[in-house]
This record gives sequence, C-alpha cells and structure tokens, in this order.
Amino acid sequence: MGAVSEAPVARQRGVAVLGSTGSIGTTALRVLERQSARFRVAALTSYNNGSLLGEQAAAFKPRFVGMVGNGTGDMANGAHADWHHGAECLVQAASRADVDIVINAVVGAAGLDATIAALEHGKRVALANKETLVMAGDLVAQACARGGGEIVPVDSEHSAILQCITGRPGVEVKRVILTASGGPFREWPAERLASATAADALRHPTWQMGRKITVDSATLANKALEVIEAHFLFGLPYDAIEVVVHPQSIVHSFVEFVDGSVLAQLGVPSMELPVLYALTHPDRVADSGIPRFDPVAASPLTFEPVRTSQFPALGLGIQAGRQGGAAPAVFNAANEEAVALFLAGRISFAQIAEAIEQALGALSGAASSTRDELLAADRGARDFVRGVVAC
Repeated sequence: MGAVSEAPVARQRGVAVLGSTGSIGTTALRVLERQSARFRVAALTSYNNGSLLGEQAAAFKPRFVGMVGNGTGDMANGAHADWHHGAECLVQAASRADVDIVINAVVGAAGLDATIAALEHGKRVALANKETLVMAGDLVAQACARGGGEIVPVDSEHSAILQCITGRPGVEVKRVILTASGGPFREWPAERLASATAADALRHPTWQMGRKITVDSATLANKALEVIEAHFLFGLPYDAIEVVVHPQSIVHSFVEFVDGSVLAQLGVPSMELPVLYALTHPDRVADSGIPRFDPVAASPLTFEPVRTSQFPALGLGIQAGRQGGAAPAVFNAANEEAVALFLAGRISFAQIAEAIEQALGALSGAASSTRDELLAADRGARDFVRGVVAC
C-alpha cells in the first residue's frame, strides 16, 4: 500500500507575530519557518529588542515591522527608519489586510487593544496574552461578535482543553482540570519561601519561559490567570474549573464529560505544539519539530493538591475572577507591578501576594463597563502597588 499524501496546501495565510522577540514569539517563528508552505510572516513587532527584531525581519521579510519602545543597539543611531514606532504599531500590525492570523505574544495589558482590533477585523487571534481575557473578557467577546473574529488559545493548558472538546458540544463538559507544574518552590517550606530570591524564582523545573511568566508560575498567579481565561474561553463557571499540581508537565489539562469520561492531552513540555495547533485548528498537520512523546521516559506521572496557604496568589486571582467587574483587571495589574518590583529587588517574594491583596481590597470595586474604565483600573492598581512600596 502506498504512502498517504497530504492534501494540497491552500494559499499561504498571513501571520502577524506581536512580541516576536520574546519566548513565545521566537517559538512561533520556528514553527512558521517549518510551515512556510502554509504561512508567511506578514508583520513583526517587538518592545525594544531592535537587534533581534532586525535579524527576524531580514530572515522573514515581513511587509510590516514595528518597535513599540525606543529600541536598543543600532536603533539609537537611526537605523531601520522604515520601521513603525510606538504602541500604536501593535494595532496597526493586527489590523493589516494581509494578516489572517495574529499571534499575540505581548506581555501584560499592553496586548488588549491589538486583540480587540484583530477580532473586529475578523481575524484569528492565537492568544498567548492571557491578560487580554483576564482584564477585559466581556469586551473581547463583544469584539468577536462585532467583527466575526475568533480566539484560539496558545497556552498549553487551554490548547489541551480545546483539543479535547473540539467537535463536542460545550454542554457535554462537566469539569476541566488545569495542571500546574508547581514551579521551583513546589516543595519549599513556608519559612524558606520567605527568603526566596528572583534567581530562585526564575529556575523553573520544566518550562523555558520569559521572566515575568516564570515568576507567575512560582507564585501560581499564572494559574489564577489561566482559570479566569478558561472561564471566558469555554464559558465555564468557576466551580467547574479546578487546578492540580503535576510536576512532570506532561498532562496539560483534563476534561471530564457529563457521562464521567475524562480526556487528557499529553505531550512533552514544549510550546511549539500549542503554537502549531493555534495556527491550524481544527486541522492537524505534520511537523518535524515537535518532540516525539515517549511514555516510558515520561513516567512516572504524579499529581498533588495545591498548597494554597503557601501560594495565596492563586486564591486571590480566582476570587477576583468570581467577583468580576474591575477585580480581574486590578489583580492582573497589581501582579504585573509587584512582579516587576520583585525582579528589581525592591520587594520580597511574599510581598507579591500581599501587594495584590491590598490592591484588590482598595480598588476591585472600580468602574469597569468600558475599555477606558478598565484601563483606568489597571493604572490605578499599578500606582497603588508602587505607592505601597514607597511608603
């Protein structure tokens, strides 16, 4: 019997990679390079890594290149005058007519406007910027309805859920269980956590990620963000979303259906698979770069309850999600600011959760009906956290 040939590839789909010089962005470009018959890079943006962005632009030759910040290296000498500059370049890249898919790998609230713009222009958003949904899930849903766009998650946990439920009506889902690696402090006692340094927090045992998300993994704030994201992505009540610690990071999520069946998506801890699936969903395409799964090498697979008292950011974030309104935006912004202060050596590891809790207590009831009100709540939370540290 002869080999089965793949179906012919349709036209190349244009892809904008926002945050192309970060961890997810560089991963996405590796995938896009292998899948160049299906996709072409139409736009690239970076915050300020002008050197790497220049290398990416030379390799992929996009029609649009944007630098959000001032840039580094030869940017200071006026090089790349044809590039676009400023925060608005994110929206410009996401809205282009030659872009079909927007990979939003921007860190933090800065990715909100680009997500909304892409959805309003009817594009697929491959979303790695979970903060978009956390702070403004309802506004994002409205943008989807107005423009006919769609969101496909890039986070490994949400990609796993999507892969398990694709083709099955949402009413069949009883519960989802997100897995957490537990981060570098999974086994640390509470007294040792009090002296944890930034260097300690950045030693993630299974994933290679950016600095901010790596610290979020250490505090479990990242898992709180993912719970809120799952609520909006899949329309699930918070009582139907649970978290379990899985140190090996092989099972990325479980989905329990109403008949008691449980499906899980497994794979080595690599972001290349969820990036690829976000590009091709609901189809699957051959890819030589995804590591082969070896169940023997992956064994044993273990699961543990979350130590909620040692990692209070998880509970604070879920509580904010349940409260709704401005609370998720305040949680996200306070966490971002506190993590930045921790990485700068200005606050301790324990003070990250303390700052979040204080900000939520002061600002979670802020107005939240519009984009401007949510952004005001975001700014207020950041100012509050900085003010607490300055006192």
